[in-house]
Amino acid sequence: MPPPARTQDSMGRIFLLFLRLGLTSFGGPVAHLGYFRTEFVDRRRWLDDRSYAELLALCQFLPGPASSQVGMALGLGRAGLGGALAAWAGFTLPSALALILFAYGLTEYRSLADAGWVHGLKVVAVAVVAQAVWGMAKTLCPDRPRVALALLAALLTLLLPSAWTQLAAIAATGLAGRWWLRLALPAAAHPAPHAVSSRLGVTALGVLVLLLLGLPLWASASASSSAALIDGVFRAGALVFGGGHVVLPLLQSATAAAGVVGNADFLAGYGAAQAVPGPLFSFAAFLGAVADWPLQGWRGGLVLLAVIFLPALLVLLAALPFWERLRRRRHVQAALAGINAGVVGILLAALYDPVWTSAIHTRTDFALALACFGLLVPGRVPPVAVVGLAALAGQIAA
Repeated sequence: MPPPARTQDSMGRIFLLFLRLGLTSFGGPVAHLGYFRTEFVDRRRWLDDRSYAELLALCQFLPGPASSQVGMALGLGRAGLGGALAAWAGFTLPSALALILFAYGLTEYRSLADAGWVHGLKVVAVAVVAQAVWGMAKTLCPDRPRVALALLAALLTLLLPSAWTQLAAIAATGLAGRWWLRLALPAAAHPAPHAVSSRLGVTALGVLVLLLLGLPLWASASASSSAALIDGVFRAGALVFGGGHVVLPLLQSATAAAGVVGNADFLAGYGAAQAVPGPLFSFAAFLGAVADWPLQGWRGGLVLLAVIFLPALLVLLAALPFWERLRRRRHVQAALAGINAGVVGILLAALYDPVWTSAIHTRTDFALALACFGLLVPGRVPPVAVVGLAALAGQIAA
């Protein structure tokens, strides 16, 4: 059966539809994808289940925030590139603005950084990252070779902590997967509808490569902390495989390790990001607002928000015209499986440093983190409720 025909919608209507989702979509990327399916497959019938599943497969295959890329692709199919931007803005701005306001609070009232409830946010970050490692390891490391790749990436990242080590670990596990892993090819599927020409796809890929190569050269030549911050955040957005939580170690290297954001503020913001709806990548807005650079406040927040999401849009535009040929290559699938195992290891290393080392100082802290993990994993309590309880417990224990 042919896919549903593309129908034009106004950018304003698309923005309002995704704004409602951005205000109410709690629960992380898996929940976001469920909200999208209910709204656009069941309710509005923008596409059918098969087309939605194929679009989801593409966005999970690509680096970047999968739920945001699905939203961009849905907007793209209804109103072209403007529709993609409207969908992204509507879904992302509520969480970004909330985190920018939180950054203003920490900046204007430095005593907040030492408040008990803020410490509770740092502790709950330990449980959230542990939950991410637990869930991703079960899915992305189902056999001994991939467990070995994850442990190798963790060891490299712990023993040689730097942004370049993380990139080397991603590259090494991808190459190892390419030559070592033997995976079955996905079943054949009908191509999903899209509105991207091959010329636009090649242009987007060229811009992505140009920025990936040019931003580090700009940062090195200018010796500017602002250039280095933009470069680090862009690379974080471009190289994240396996889920939003994997962006944590890359952003930590670009901000806290570089000295433009304090570790305490970094973890407090990461904890607060669990309590807002929308994509976890909105955490970059908090970092831009609180960082020690010329664009402090809301301007810096919006700049880093755009910087971290730009690679997701570019790689989506680059992949859409060539998706069917790409996904049918066995070696591509094997390399991606190796990369996914590697990012589990990188996130495991980040669970220790900086998350654990910055948040867990006493037995009480460890007990609270353990309780939060129990609520999240076996208890299946919504993250926003666990974050609230952790903040309350931190304030009581202070």
